[in-house]
Amino acid sequence: MKSFAFPTIVAAATFGATVVPTARATYLNVYGEELQSCSSSGQALTGFLRNGVCTALVDDAGSHHICIDLSSTSGGNFCSVTGQPDWCSSEMSCHQDQNLQCQVEHWCVCQWAFASYIEKAGGCDKIQDLNCSAINMEAIKAYRSSTEEKHAAALQCLETRCNLASVE
Repeated sequence: MKSFAFPTIVAAATFGATVVPTARATYLNVYGEELQSCSSSGQALTGFLRNGVCTALVDDAGSHHICIDLSSTSGGNFCSVTGQPDWCSSEMSCHQDQNLQCQVEHWCVCQWAFASYIEKAGGCDKIQDLNCSAINMEAIKAYRSSTEEKHAAALQCLETRCNLASVE
């Protein structure tokens, strides 16, 4: 298991505290390089751990590994297309100062919802922009190990959109 000062996170989560880990494990993006932050200054703070990075713990059933640019005008709105409430157009705690509110822009979405998004939007060319350097390699691994057709389509979409020949 990758370390994010795990005991601190569990204790803080138990008491409802916001946690921004100071230690950062080495996670890889789809290019096999260090995973970059999905959100940045002036945007709402994203990530399952609300640390800006598309990583997860065992209890993140959604595996929030895909960084999508919700501010992009290309493609269908992620929330609308996937049938979720419109949190995509909301404001949440800012990346740089959690006492302020910022627009949700670059956001770590569930890799399984992302696969459904592609399917419901009508294909990879009909979705919003991606931030490939902030997409966790774990999504590629999960899509590869799945036998579901929509997961194969999600893998192909990431390979196309991120200009990947075939990630090993």
